[in-house]
Amino acid sequence: MAGPRPVRPRDAASLVLTRPGPEGLEVLMGRRPRRSAFAPDVFVFPGGGVEPHDFDAAPSRPLAAVCAIHTGASLRLAAALAAAALRETEEETGLVVADDHGALTLLARAITPTNSPIRFHARFFHTQAEPTLGAHADSPELSDLGFRPLAEAAKLPLMDVTEAILAALAEPARRPFLYSYRHGRPFRRWLA
Repeated sequence: MAGPRPVRPRDAASLVLTRPGPEGLEVLMGRRPRRSAFAPDVFVFPGGGVEPHDFDAAPSRPLAAVCAIHTGASLRLAAALAAAALRETEEETGLVVADDHGALTLLARAITPTNSPIRFHARFFHTQAEPTLGAHADSPELSDLGFRPLAEAAKLPLMDVTEAILAALAEPARRPFLYSYRHGRPFRRWLA
């Protein structure tokens, strides 16, 4: 007898903001609420699901072609994913990142396991935090928000995909990858 059909993953996007710090590269992360239906009480990058108005975004520069291709989406969806990453960052942190999709690169795509009741096909975009970005603030979706050195961030309570992205940030030559699951086990495949 066949089990229930897997839930179709929802398109989502996160923004991994980094900046140089006294101990090396720092990354912006915050803690999800304990009562969250998805990923409770772990540290994550700002992000969330694509919303209809994300398709109407008019960035100052479009995504680079290679970045759009690495999202595994149509050009229209890739642009909406980039807009969602920027919008969610502003909503969850108060930081307004320049609406310049051309400044974004893709670190990773991740698809949650088929047995998960809540599933996402998330794209993790990356850009450097500008010095004029302003101050970040906790929100109902992310608390204990701050830029942390990579080594410190790696010791926080994390999901496995977040650990993989932090490890990729530490690599001198970063390549985008797909993070998914085979037979319940994490699997990483290079996209380029």
